[in-house]
Amino acid sequence: MASHSFSYGTKADQALGLWVKLARVHALMLRLSARDINRYGLTQPQFAVIESLGHLGPMKMKVLGAKMLVTGGNMTVVVDNLEKAGLVERARCLEDRRATWIRLTEKGDGLFKKIFPQHAECVAGALSVLTAKEAGELSRLLKKFGMGLQEKFPDQLR
Repeated sequence: MASHSFSYGTKADQALGLWVKLARVHALMLRLSARDINRYGLTQPQFAVIESLGHLGPMKMKVLGAKMLVTGGNMTVVVDNLEKAGLVERARCLEDRRATWIRLTEKGDGLFKKIFPQHAECVAGALSVLTAKEAGELSRLLKKFGMGLQEKFPDQLR
């Protein structure tokens, strides 16, 4: 099998190499996280809703969907299933009849408090391949990268 070596210029080659590395690490972290989340009998979107509500408190359905980057229809299905399990409840918004507040029930809050520390340990274990200094630097650089993308391409990222 022939080996091809293409170059698109130093800057482009470096950017493509970085993108591939980011994509691979992202995929690995997603798999590790998903495996951990599955232990709790939850899907990743369900876990994300419980995590968001557990950390940020009740929020409107539309805000919750925007935080999770999902459409309203998908968010409705996720919340419906969590509501059937007794983990979240809906409440009508008094200021806007079209809006609905979503909040954890007592059962949902108990689940959040039980499983999130375990999940945090799973993520910390994965990141332990880096030193604290390396993790801090990576975090700083990724934040800079994300903020820079939002600033440079605001219209393309909506």
